[in-house]
Amino acid sequence: MLEDLVTSLKGVGPQTAKKLEAHAIYTKKRFTFFYPVSYEELADPKEISDIKEGQLVSIEGCFRKPLVTIKNKQALSAEFFSTGGTISILWYHMPYLKKSLFLNYTYILRGKVLKKGTRLYLIQPVVYFPEDYNKLKKTLIPIYPKMGIAPKLFRSLFKQILEENNFIEDRLPQTIRNSYRLMDLHTAYQMIHFPTTKDELLIARRRLVFDEFFFFLISVEKLKNEHQKLQASYCIKNFASAKKVLKTLPYSLTNAQTKAFKEIINDLSGNYLMNRLIQGDVGSGKTILAFLSMLGVADCGYQSALMAPTEVLARQHFEGLNKLLEENSLPFKAVLLVGSMTAKEKRLVYEQIERGNVQFIIGTHALIQEKVIYDQLALVITDEQHRFGVRQREAFSKKSRALPHVMVMSATPIPRTLALILYGDLDISIINELPANRLPIKNCAINEKDLVKAWNFLAKEVDKGHQAYVICSMVEENENIEAENVTDYYEKLQNFYKGHYRLAILHGKMKPKEKDEVMRQFAQKEIDILISTTVIEVGVNVPNATAILIENAERFGLSQLHQLRGRIGRGNAQSYCIFLNRSDSKTSKERLKTLVESNDGFYIAEEDLKQRGPGDFYGIRQSGELLFILGDIYTDASILKDAMQAVKEINLDDFNLPVTNQTIL
Repeated sequence: MLEDLVTSLKGVGPQTAKKLEAHAIYTKKRFTFFYPVSYEELADPKEISDIKEGQLVSIEGCFRKPLVTIKNKQALSAEFFSTGGTISILWYHMPYLKKSLFLNYTYILRGKVLKKGTRLYLIQPVVYFPEDYNKLKKTLIPIYPKMGIAPKLFRSLFKQILEENNFIEDRLPQTIRNSYRLMDLHTAYQMIHFPTTKDELLIARRRLVFDEFFFFLISVEKLKNEHQKLQASYCIKNFASAKKVLKTLPYSLTNAQTKAFKEIINDLSGNYLMNRLIQGDVGSGKTILAFLSMLGVADCGYQSALMAPTEVLARQHFEGLNKLLEENSLPFKAVLLVGSMTAKEKRLVYEQIERGNVQFIIGTHALIQEKVIYDQLALVITDEQHRFGVRQREAFSKKSRALPHVMVMSATPIPRTLALILYGDLDISIINELPANRLPIKNCAINEKDLVKAWNFLAKEVDKGHQAYVICSMVEENENIEAENVTDYYEKLQNFYKGHYRLAILHGKMKPKEKDEVMRQFAQKEIDILISTTVIEVGVNVPNATAILIENAERFGLSQLHQLRGRIGRGNAQSYCIFLNRSDSKTSKERLKTLVESNDGFYIAEEDLKQRGPGDFYGIRQSGELLFILGDIYTDASILKDAMQAVKEINLDDFNLPVTNQTIL
């Protein structure tokens, strides 16, 4: 049975079970939705004289000398003898190989070729016996996420599950399967894990992606129908404080902001609950609309909750709203509620909220998960990552007296055609203008030979009294991936600047308090250059930061690069974005040209959709928009549209939602 624990599978002992549990895999059903991240085709082994740096190659040969332990017993080194010469081998964190590989036995090693000094190395190669390798050459080999579990065991576990009778019920109607030429579900799972050809893999992936979109869109349609029937308990008709603030702002709202705010007022003052998406480009001024809406709610005697995706952003909103209240002498109070607060601090906040002593509650998921009871919660404003359905609304209403209005803020411009499908349950307001006082960001794409010039340029910006970011795709060195990492880059810049500037690092492996402290120091101008991973892409606002250097820009998608660029250009000074492209490919140059020539997030999203084309079946797990596991709204846009059409062809009332990838993971 799929509900059985993974420990019922042959080969899953206590240690393996613990590794699976770390990824929330407790049952065979959850394991089923753990897909390969990519696939590999085995080619004929190459001669050493034919290999080049950067290639993924197979080499047939033998070891004539014992493997040697190096780097404080963290790595193994060996010389591999083959036709045409020898090549050095390096394995990290695999000490058991020293006892399992024998001298003068024939092996085939497959790995990536890297150059260290003048020597070529095969890094972290997989070891095959020739007969096993030749059998696998006829298939595509699934590559699973690194979890400390041998790939061979992974494949064995999936085979056991797939061999069970009635492995999983196919809930997609036969008529839909026939109309859209979709294979049956069992075969799709079989082929996604064990494809023999690329065509098989694409057909299987299409079925599974269709399911993700189809069941997601059914829930969207049901939400849309339910929202239309929900009467508003809180009618917001007094916006005196908002009007006062608008008169004192040092800038005027753009036409797009004004239009969106009018739509919000109409929703809040109407007979039905507001359910609106505010979709704006980075830096377009969504936050001020949230604050103005909250002021209207406070004027009517009710409470508002603003839920941010990170503590850093929650604190930023809290400070920004307090500043607005003080500058306009408004008689309202805001509180912060985040997970890192002590139990005592939280209790004090809970009491203030329940007694109605505060009008604005700003925080993270703690707003819904913690033991908080609201007095009269009339408005919930949330980030797109916390997509709100009826259940979440009801969760808030149980903590208050009635269902609240909901506003969703999205800083991810996506093509309108896709937005209308994905956000079909929401009314959409689009803010496609930047504030008038903002200077357009100046962009350039460079290669490695101009790196020192880029570092000197960052220094000049700091000398002017500004600050800068450097973005790396990785936290620390990875022997399998050639990309700059935060840890080593910090040392490089320390040496280059010779201690003249204050540098710091920021990455996702740091504790929340450590991250908050670094961002606080950067916001307070105590750090000149921040070397960070992409953790800074969500909403961080430091107006004094005027330059950003994005290392290995070829490794990011266009939309993500645009989000990262949005960390600068938030003040009145001219800002600059430098994309460092370490690839020679024509495609990467063309992609970056789009960003260099435009700062318009909606245009970039459309170009992203055109350029990414059909899904790359070697990297089947794409960007993960809206927590789809396989589906990608850009590369799979045609499947998304098919799924939307299919939803229109069914009777929603007759269709009970199955437990799908969306609800499981």
